[in-house]
Amino acid sequence: MMIPVEGHPNLYRDEKTGAIINCDTNGYNQYKNLVNNKIAQKQEIEKIKNDIEEIKLLLKELINGSR
Repeated sequence: MMIPVEGHPNLYRDEKTGAIINCDTNGYNQYKNLVNNKIAQKQEIEKIKNDIEEIKLLLKELINGSR
């Protein structure tokens, strides 16, 4: 059985273990979306960095080939 924690509408205490359980699924889903968005942003930045590096190499080849 879960006992509500006073003053915290989404927190409950497990009678058997004494653990505090957060039952705020909306907050959890928002957190997961934030984490997933940050991962996607980091991947996109890494892709852009790689693309820029490739462009730099191609420009150097183009410049060296025209001499």
